[in-house]
Amino acid sequence: MSLLDTSVSVLARPHRAGLPFIVGAVLAGMVGGLIWSALLWMGLAAALFCAFFFRDPQRAVPTRAGLILAPADGRVLSIATVPPPPELALGAAPRVRVATFLSVFDVHVNRSPCAGTVMAIAYQPGTFLNAAEERAAAENERNAIALELPDGRTVAVVQIAGLIARRIVCEIEERQSLRAGQRIGLIRFGSRVDLYLPEGAAPLVAVGQRMVGGETVVADLASSEPARTAELV
Repeated sequence: MSLLDTSVSVLARPHRAGLPFIVGAVLAGMVGGLIWSALLWMGLAAALFCAFFFRDPQRAVPTRAGLILAPADGRVLSIATVPPPPELALGAAPRVRVATFLSVFDVHVNRSPCAGTVMAIAYQPGTFLNAAEERAAAENERNAIALELPDGRTVAVVQIAGLIARRIVCEIEERQSLRAGQRIGLIRFGSRVDLYLPEGAAPLVAVGQRMVGGETVVADLASSEPARTAELV
């Protein structure tokens, strides 16, 4: 990524869910500044951080049918074969789960991994463990989404709150038709997003790889390529 691309991403317009935080920080700084000038600068710094955190850059979304895209920015935390969330009623057959960990420096706007119809949305209250922990997938607060592809296969996306994240925002509804890469919500201040591939699909990403939501191809349903491996060099 060039310096220009990085600058455009950092300076992207913030998502509307971040506006109350940005405006609130500015107002708090202005009021506090009447008491102590340093509070004004602290408020402005907080507003700048919120604008950075809630940035919502445009993405070049691949549109070919059969591609499953990353639903979030971040680092691939783990790839495992496990049953999908029971609340989505997708059956108990194990699927490949690609877990992506988002730090506070990643873009937190989540995107649809493919074109499809929202079959179910299921919110589950829970704890706020470190999202990098394996048990966070089952114990943390989460919002699970099941999508039906045009060919009848299904994909699941799970927004998982983390140690700092305390609010999951879901902007879609059941029976809604989504485009690949369409914005579906976000998680405030650090989180994890799990992607459950259709049964039999092989992941084309590896643990430790950086993901770009709406751009990185996680799987290709039209390809017979086996699961990829990688090493850090």
